[in-house]
Amino acid sequence: MVKISSNFDSGNIEVIEAGSPSNIRLNIRKDNNSDFYQWFHFRLTGAKGQLCAMTIENAAGAAYVDGWPGYQACASYDRQEWFRVSTVYHDGELTIQHIPDSDSIYYAYFAPYSMERHHDLISQAAEDDKVKMHVIGETLDGQDIDLLTIGDMAVGKKVIWVIARQHPGETMAEWCVEGFLERLLDEDDALSRQLLEKAVFYVVPNMNPDGSRRGHLRTNACGANLNREWEDPSLERSPEVFYVRGKMDETGVDLVLDCHGDEALPYNFIACFEGNADVDPAQLDLAYDYQRHLMQANPDFQMEQGYPKGEPGTANMTVGTNQLAHRYNAVSMTLEMPFKDTIDSPNSHTGWSPERSNKLGRAQLDALAGIIDRL
Repeated sequence: MVKISSNFDSGNIEVIEAGSPSNIRLNIRKDNNSDFYQWFHFRLTGAKGQLCAMTIENAAGAAYVDGWPGYQACASYDRQEWFRVSTVYHDGELTIQHIPDSDSIYYAYFAPYSMERHHDLISQAAEDDKVKMHVIGETLDGQDIDLLTIGDMAVGKKVIWVIARQHPGETMAEWCVEGFLERLLDEDDALSRQLLEKAVFYVVPNMNPDGSRRGHLRTNACGANLNREWEDPSLERSPEVFYVRGKMDETGVDLVLDCHGDEALPYNFIACFEGNADVDPAQLDLAYDYQRHLMQANPDFQMEQGYPKGEPGTANMTVGTNQLAHRYNAVSMTLEMPFKDTIDSPNSHTGWSPERSNKLGRAQLDALAGIIDRL
């Protein structure tokens, strides 16, 4: 018997009809107390060798409709290796067509990064003598907010912050940070050793544990978009930002990288703080130099395509990158990765993937090395 289920970590789907493999009808559930939705993650069982057509009926109302044209859904049999399957957006509906080779297969908007994997990442990093792990607060659902400190503070050392998954459905962000941490903690990597002599790193691999577990696209447990909470965070609405920004006030910030994913644009790019009224041209030049070094280190990154640059004075100061550049006079950047694929360097089998996100995370160290002496 064909069955669709999503009652698991980061699961999200509502079943309208699943009587026939060729006509499975679904809806994506909205984030709690929010109109945002686009993330889906579900399991199909009992359909081995059958042509399945799974249609998401409410796709037209999703948060970023421009994300559907050209998009191909992710699938996995073992939840380790993810590949793309035929997906068509037409007349407001998104239809995934696939013949599974097993009676158990998972489909998702992007390769999930589970809370269990998050806990593994934190635990493995904490075993390293260079790492201190702190729980700096709790989410509204009572989950820990984990902070990794790599290296020791000393006079003259730079303070580097890396955060990810303010928007929980943007799982490529934590895959990217995983690669960043793996390289930074590799004692055989000469560049990592050199950077740790010059800087101390503060890393929050998952800013939004509640939204991640609940299967949200963009918000936390109460429906707050954390990347609109940086000007005035509160314990009642956005404890995740409240505690992280409080820690940043203690440490100071020289550079912050905020890792995200973009639904519509098939590029890797960085957005900066050009729209700030008090934009510091020297800090902005460093951000652009960082990008040039990153592009040399990993050609999956590019600088021609991205978000329009705002005129000074037009920035939304509730957004993390803008507020942090203003608050700390820091080099503040938002790294965006695609849900689709990189149009300039496509991979038809995987699209943009956890593996490629990981390698882009590793390349951040090359970019940082190019500017760290000028921070």
